[in-house]
Amino acid sequence: MLLTKPLSSFNMTFQALIKIFTIKPYLYLKLLAVIFFGFFMSQSIAQEKQKVNYKHLTCLPKSYNTDTSKYPLVIYLHGGSQKGNDLEKLKVYGLPYLVDQGKEFDFIMVAPQCPEGKYWSTENWFDSLYNEVTSNYRIDKSRVYVTGISMGGYGTYITALDHPDKIAAIVPLCGGVNDSDTTRICTLKDIPILTYHGTADKEISIHETERIADFLNKCEGNIIFHRITGEGHGIQYLYETEPWIYEWMLMQRKATNVE
Repeated sequence: MLLTKPLSSFNMTFQALIKIFTIKPYLYLKLLAVIFFGFFMSQSIAQEKQKVNYKHLTCLPKSYNTDTSKYPLVIYLHGGSQKGNDLEKLKVYGLPYLVDQGKEFDFIMVAPQCPEGKYWSTENWFDSLYNEVTSNYRIDKSRVYVTGISMGGYGTYITALDHPDKIAAIVPLCGGVNDSDTTRICTLKDIPILTYHGTADKEISIHETERIADFLNKCEGNIIFHRITGEGHGIQYLYETEPWIYEWMLMQRKATNVE
């Protein structure tokens, strides 16, 4: 990510780091190690995972066949109870449910299904899905988003960690990251994040989101964190009652060239 910045921005960053090094060299070394280790770990981890194809639902906007414009892509990641080999299970809640009920969106929605015995972090399902969808449909590659809830919230973070160069923004609900991935959190510093978590969630503690926010605040990341007072784990209703989720998401664009 750092290498894609304009030269002037990179020079300013480099000069700032030199100043830190002059005053407190140990801070410079620590900061440099966190940023570069996180970035290169993200690239290597994504490459090491087995590449697979997951079954998925694809929903096109009503206007798709009547114009020639490119559309944003939203990848929706379900929770643990929708794992398996039956795409109908995805229509229980979330974006697939809303589309099945007749809700119209101004973006292309793709919802992969994670197999039983796997997690979203187990394999590299993203590359094949991304390549298939961007090859077959008119996708605005500067507007690719990921959202998910519960296990899908974890999957949303891990997808952005593994593929930060392709994701414009993410919206994880009651998610988190594995302890082994905390060293990579600053890889997300340039990816806008809108996240929600209930303070009374007993399945995935709000602490999971709090520690992500703490890490990102230290490396000047871009995160909007909504704590839902008294709410538990079942916050999937937000996809239906919070239109701001989609409004905010569609305002975000990838600054770098991902063509």
